[in-house]
Amino acid sequence: MERTHPRIRIVRTVNALIHLVCALFALVLAVHIVLVLGDANMANGFAHMINEWSAGVSLGLRNLFTPDSEKLATFLNDGLAAVLWLVIGAILTDVITRIGVPGPKRVWYRRGYRYH
Repeated sequence: MERTHPRIRIVRTVNALIHLVCALFALVLAVHIVLVLGDANMANGFAHMINEWSAGVSLGLRNLFTPDSEKLATFLNDGLAAVLWLVIGAILTDVITRIGVPGPKRVWYRRGYRYH
């Protein structure tokens, strides 16, 4: 039975946590979008909680786009923040993997190979 290098286990664990947190933030923003588009009662406890959490993870993008419609503004601003959380998670996990995984194969750029 082959044993996994301890650093690889640590990198996998850290990457899993980063992926989980970023996906959770994106999910909160997506739920907030659905609640606003569905005209949810923001006085409801669940809707209020999601509204507060989404404000905390919106990356300061709540007033980036200011169309006349509140629904469109929420869709654009929170939607962009959700996508950015997914991109941030992907970039962080890629960098951590490249730095943390032992071995000589640390490639910092992608090279196109041509076959002749």
